[in-house]
Amino acid sequence: MMLKDQVALVTGASRGIGRAICESLAREGALVVATARNTDAVHSWIVESGELQPRLIPTALDVTDRAACDRVVDEIVAKHQRLDILVNNAGITKDGLIMSMDDEQFDAVINTNLKGAFYMIRAAARHMVRARRGRIINISSFSGLAGNAGQANYAAAKGALNALTKSVAKELGKRGVLCNAIAPGFIKTDMTDVLPESLKEGVKQLIPLQRFGSPAEIAGVVRFLAGPDSSYITGQVLSADGGLHM
Repeated sequence: MMLKDQVALVTGASRGIGRAICESLAREGALVVATARNTDAVHSWIVESGELQPRLIPTALDVTDRAACDRVVDEIVAKHQRLDILVNNAGITKDGLIMSMDDEQFDAVINTNLKGAFYMIRAAARHMVRARRGRIINISSFSGLAGNAGQANYAAAKGALNALTKSVAKELGKRGVLCNAIAPGFIKTDMTDVLPESLKEGVKQLIPLQRFGSPAEIAGVVRFLAGPDSSYITGQVLSADGGLHM
């Protein structure tokens, strides 16, 4: 229960990695505000969470709505008098080759994956700086480090998120606020389950661990960065990709 009495906000909590992060933080004693555009999916897994249920609060939030980001953060602090942990996990993909990618595909991914994280960090930082404590954890991607064909928009957003992470860490470190990012590789989720088996097997051959990761493994890294053992780590982009970046 290393996060007992702390308050966390997780975006993109409807499934997969977001759900695993929420459950992991709640298991350590945190009160977790689990946000998503549509909270029906959040409600459905929370009712299955057993003893964790009282520490999980489903909340509607579209991270591309600047005013909504400010409002949700302010409401959390007003109700609970604190916000200790922010996890920016919300993200979308609209893949396509650069020559055929239209403006809407590019803008939608930037608005959610990058600007959404910016809105949330700005809103949370005001309270964290005042409290002189806080952990901001951004879920980036292997694509943001190495690029990926057919994902120019996604890779651009995640690469910029890495740079945003480092800039925030430099600005807020003296106020006791740490900011780090995690760059997952191929993780077994609904998004990767639909890939052709031949493609998945080919990717696994490129990964030194020869397998995809699990949402729980990414949640474990989040739990580490949110906990006391990471108190001297900030401005880092931690690869959690089974060695794929090598």
